[in-house]
Amino acid sequence: MTRWLAAIPVYNEVGTVQSVLDEVVKYAPNVLAVDDGSSDGTAEVLDGRSDISVIHHPKNRGYGAALQTAFDYAIEEGYEILVTLDCDGQHQPKRIPRFVAACQNADIVSGSRYLKTYSGDSVPPAERLFINRTVTKRINDTFHMNLTDAFCGFKAYRTSALEQLRITVDGYAMPLELWAQVAMLGLRVLEIPVPLIYLDLSRSFGGSLDDGRVRLNHYNQVIDESILAMQERGFGLPSPVAASCGGECC
Repeated sequence: MTRWLAAIPVYNEVGTVQSVLDEVVKYAPNVLAVDDGSSDGTAEVLDGRSDISVIHHPKNRGYGAALQTAFDYAIEEGYEILVTLDCDGQHQPKRIPRFVAACQNADIVSGSRYLKTYSGDSVPPAERLFINRTVTKRINDTFHMNLTDAFCGFKAYRTSALEQLRITVDGYAMPLELWAQVAMLGLRVLEIPVPLIYLDLSRSFGGSLDDGRVRLNHYNQVIDESILAMQERGFGLPSPVAASCGGECC
């Protein structure tokens, strides 16, 4: 029997955290919430639950940092698979078992909001859609992948793959460092469809990154720096034949 964990990065989600966790525990036998320095009462809500594990960051460090904590916890506790999903209600916990099942044949299973159209799908904000498409194309062109959604936070990871990663990006650009490392390590990737649900139209990406042009430049810089870091580790860019991506996206 595969031992697996569902983990949720949480920052100031007092309005949704209880209902999201109520659903997650229906589908996951082990649940971790990583509170990234919340100041709105979220921490107290988490500490009031006895059916999940909780790790608190003393101060807000960023989305990527919360995921790094979840990665470390899954490895240290001996889980074979880690599923991550967001706490704002855009990811449906009922889909968790499918991610776990798909991860039996892949190192990374990533949700895609653009592989399939679901009834009731949201209309994505134009700027975010443009940035997602632009960055996804860059990743595909650079690493010979066939992703359709570079930023979906609904994922499943084999911890044997996580042990090979060296994630350092603390903010929202963390997935781009992830894709560079995954591609250059030759890990197996599978993309599966999830509904397109946008509930956080006013999300701040932090200071100047709320400007789409600045954010896109930052994302490209993270990709460049991630490639250089992997080359320093002795890994080269994959060739078209060697690129490893499979399943519904590839």
